[in-house]
Amino acid sequence: MDTVTISPKYQVVIPQSVREKLGVQPGQKVKMILYENRVELIPIKPVREIRGFLKGIDTTVKRESDRL
Repeated sequence: MDTVTISPKYQVVIPQSVREKLGVQPGQKVKMILYENRVELIPIKPVREIRGFLKGIDTTVKRESDRL
């Protein structure tokens, strides 16, 4: 677990190990969410990068008899 320090300007540096695991780049935006007593940063990915991420997903769903 990495520890960061909040600067006098309320800034933090994301540790290198975390940046590498998330694949974030300089200038990339992240969504900040306050959840209970913690802060979560979620990288915002460009639509082009997300395109096709559901390819190959199993879409077979048991349907009710009156549905096609």
